[in-house]
Amino acid sequence: MTPARSHLVSTRTTPTYSILMPFAPPRPEQILPFAALTQWSGAHRLWQGQALLNQPHQAFVYAAASGFRVPVGIGVTLMPFTHPYEAAIHAQSVAAATGHPVVAGFGPGAAVLQRSTYGKPYRSPLTASREYLTAVRGLLDGEVVEQDGTYFTCHGKLLPVPRPPIEVGLGVLRPGMARLAGEVADVAITWLTPAAYLRNTIVPALREGAEAAGRPMPRLVSIVPVALAGPDRDAAALALTSNLGHLQLPHYVDMLRRSGIDTDSADPAAGAAALVEGRAFLYGEPKVLAEEFAAFHEAGVDEIVLNVTGVQGLYGGQAALRELETVLAEVAT
Repeated sequence: MTPARSHLVSTRTTPTYSILMPFAPPRPEQILPFAALTQWSGAHRLWQGQALLNQPHQAFVYAAASGFRVPVGIGVTLMPFTHPYEAAIHAQSVAAATGHPVVAGFGPGAAVLQRSTYGKPYRSPLTASREYLTAVRGLLDGEVVEQDGTYFTCHGKLLPVPRPPIEVGLGVLRPGMARLAGEVADVAITWLTPAAYLRNTIVPALREGAEAAGRPMPRLVSIVPVALAGPDRDAAALALTSNLGHLQLPHYVDMLRRSGIDTDSADPAAGAAALVEGRAFLYGEPKVLAEEFAAFHEAGVDEIVLNVTGVQGLYGGQAALRELETVLAEVAT
């Protein structure tokens, strides 16, 4: 039986903590230690973003077939790569294979990606995102979708499959997309967004969109880049390794500047130092990080996803696993 729309609103007094795969695994078995940590620790969910090899759907199904069936989140896959119908099939297949709830998150991607696949950038990323999420949500709700959109046309219905619930998420960086998420998404997913910016800009826009649509505000998930302090570590180097690509993308630069973090795509090293100073990249001892996470929850975040890609990039997979274990032991019960 296909579940109805969830549109869940958290009533938690504390946030849940989840894990982001800190790299896109070129071999599927490389996901297994992180799936195992999710299953055996206080972590709530295992997340993976867009990949160009071993897409998250494939990796999660591989982990499930290997005995590690855990709740998963896809945050986010990029709309230009996949038609909404296939995206809905992917999400439904993962839920059926894992036996756990799935968050299927989507985003329009950068203008250069839209141009390379669509032929030109979306004139309105908001319209494209509305069409995409509306089609995917309708398909997953068991509806017959009849949509002739400006960007996405979809006519069809999914075969019914017994499975756990699937929440449809939207990647959110700026107020316009946040208002749209408030209208049409089950989950708003942020990346590299400081707590104060979430509190002052994103959450009010989410609430505005939800109230305009007459529906509850979607859950807010924040993927937070983080590293433990150490005598041999350089916080700015970790932040640069974690976020070099984002520091060069115009929509991330714009979001960071709106949050008060001055970055320049031509100087990502200086931008990385600014991320640390502006608390978009969290660095410190476990108790210090716990205090920083509390600010995210106070801002309205329901689920904090630990992103240790900087540690993975500089120190390797074993160090990343130890990092996650240490942080989870401090914050997740």
